[in-house]
Amino acid sequence: MDMRWLMRAKRWAQNPPSAKQVRFVFIVIAICLAIALVAHVLGADSKPQSMRLPPIR
Repeated sequence: MDMRWLMRAKRWAQNPPSAKQVRFVFIVIAICLAIALVAHVLGADSKPQSMRLPPIR
């Protein structure tokens, strides 16, 4: 582990983020997961029709 990361971790432990910042990060992660879930459930394709290869017969 790089010394820079250890110093950053020390600074973060001495001055942790506020509850508002932590809540904001969790909300952003929840929104991203919800978008991914909706895309998966509705069957959103990862590739558009024009980029797909024709099936091999």
